[in-house]
Amino acid sequence: MNAKDLFDITGKKAIVTGGTRGLGYGMAEGLLEAGCEVAIVGTSDKVFSVADEFKSRGFKCYGVKANLAVREEIYKCFNECVEKLGGTLDILVTAHGIQRRHSAEVFPIEEWDEVLNVNLNSVFILCQEAGKIMLAKGYGKIITIASMVSWFGGQTVPAYSAAKGGVTQLTKELSNDWIARGVNVNSIAPGYMATEMNAALLDKNNPRYQQITERIPANRWGTGDDMKGACIFLASHASDYLGGAIIPVDGGYLVK
Repeated sequence: MNAKDLFDITGKKAIVTGGTRGLGYGMAEGLLEAGCEVAIVGTSDKVFSVADEFKSRGFKCYGVKANLAVREEIYKCFNECVEKLGGTLDILVTAHGIQRRHSAEVFPIEEWDEVLNVNLNSVFILCQEAGKIMLAKGYGKIITIASMVSWFGGQTVPAYSAAKGGVTQLTKELSNDWIARGVNVNSIAPGYMATEMNAALLDKNNPRYQQITERIPANRWGTGDDMKGACIFLASHASDYLGGAIIPVDGGYLVK
């Protein structure tokens, strides 16, 4: 296969959760621009307007609304996405997630459960359901979304850190189970990104913002556009021999 064909994902069917904003939006847009047909999942009616916006640009995009904290809705939305994609699936990107911030000693157990359900449990269910389809046809690409706190502990985010640590290990385990059967499972670990989830850190007068920015060799926070290249690589034949990898897209933060 020549280099041009390695990255060709024209006509592939993809699901991108969290596809209405931030990094999920950027990756959904990248897959659409590369010729994929994409079902995006969001928690509000915004998912329909975002899908319509993509359609107005000539892309094949469908919106599915779901609360991924509720187990029954995970299965329902997955099946609806696959139905809209014509009954099959080639690519899954689990880009959804929530954040809750409290020091560990006062972290509400209800919020712990909420974060683990959304950021880890639902990821496993989606991967499991996607795996069933992909393994049956001997081909598929699953891209999970890790985090810098998959390596670092973070502060005031014990549930998020635990979930993202879990996502990295889940990614490795699924890869071990499935890579020999044609399904690649890998992860992108975003660095500090200028998204709604990091709104509390983005105040330029906040000393923490200054500390983080000074550590990023690229000298800026990332955007959804910065996720497109890694996503397309992991969604294409170019990554056929890659399994269980956690790829930092962080402007060099991790290695400084």
